[in-house]
Amino acid sequence: MKLFSYLKGDKVIWVIMLLLSLLSTLVVYSAVVTLAHKYKQGNSEFFLIKHFGLIVSGFILAYFFHKIKYTTFSKISQIGFYLCIPLLLFTLLKGVSTGEATRWLPIPGTSLTFQSSDVAKIMLLIYVARVITLKFDLLQDFKGLAIHLLLPIFIICVLILPANFSTAALLFFNCLFLMFIGRVKLKFLAYILLICIGFAMVLGLLIYTVPDLIPRGKTWKSRIENFSSGDSKNNYQSEQAKIAIATGGIIGKGPGNSTQRAFLPQASSDFIYAIIIEEYGLITALLILFLYLILFFRGIRILRDSDKTFGGLISVGLSFSLVFQALINMAVAVNLFPVTGQPLPLISMGGTSIWFTMISLGIILSVSKSNNDKAAEQLATD
Repeated sequence: MKLFSYLKGDKVIWVIMLLLSLLSTLVVYSAVVTLAHKYKQGNSEFFLIKHFGLIVSGFILAYFFHKIKYTTFSKISQIGFYLCIPLLLFTLLKGVSTGEATRWLPIPGTSLTFQSSDVAKIMLLIYVARVITLKFDLLQDFKGLAIHLLLPIFIICVLILPANFSTAALLFFNCLFLMFIGRVKLKFLAYILLICIGFAMVLGLLIYTVPDLIPRGKTWKSRIENFSSGDSKNNYQSEQAKIAIATGGIIGKGPGNSTQRAFLPQASSDFIYAIIIEEYGLITALLILFLYLILFFRGIRILRDSDKTFGGLISVGLSFSLVFQALINMAVAVNLFPVTGQPLPLISMGGTSIWFTMISLGIILSVSKSNNDKAAEQLATD
């Protein structure tokens, strides 16, 4: 196709982006029926046009970022990391609240909002890759590791934690995975895991004894209790998702024929995977899982082909972040994990989160493009 002559980098990733985005458009159009009746007098086209516009603009962002030389992001992250600290603080103090969480900031001149944690995720992962690349020798003792890596990770995750526990936890483990790939000593990673277990035990104790002491402590406590109890009354969303999955079967009810979209409060976002299974069946659901795993495999392949540590690390780090988030979303939909509020990348109607997903993919494609250019140069000189 002539279109692909303009799209550089890994063509498989471009195809995955296109396939998931097309499926997203179909499923979101079906899943927003209840929202349309509630807010737009049944006008589903409003949400369809808005979602399609975000996808198209997301592809434009991906195209723009994949044209930037990936080494530029090392310098950007150095500044971006420090800018994220006041941005996250401002979000906690003055951000837009939805329910009990203050996670969003308005985009001036528009009706859109964005989560500052989406910016922080990308900046922190690139920053961690940069530090591992440039200061690897300083990370050979635990004190150096704590100062140069653990402290920056801790600061960002703690600032995200009060409003969004799941995002903070996922981001921390993404950074831990990046340290593993970056060959940080395994005994240090074991120490960090032990510290995390201790922190989780203390946090759990506080949640169950003095939940009012911690922001959203009651919410976290209720979600854990509801998930562990398995009570259908208190696990309304999970029960409705299971009904959608069970009635979808192997081939599904067909596009637009979901019934559970009327009962699932987050049918177009957090629980969209359940709607996909209901309408398109288990086969399509497994295909989507396969596409995400291919995306991660391509990220690993870019790491393998890269002759620069930084490029390989940001490629595998960002791809793992997206795929790990997708797996968590799927696990919540099939009731293997408590409700987290994590959207399904490239598919959920997540507003500006689509943009940040596309930016991440654009950065990965930038590394792939650089690898391909170097391979072409090498072939030309042989």
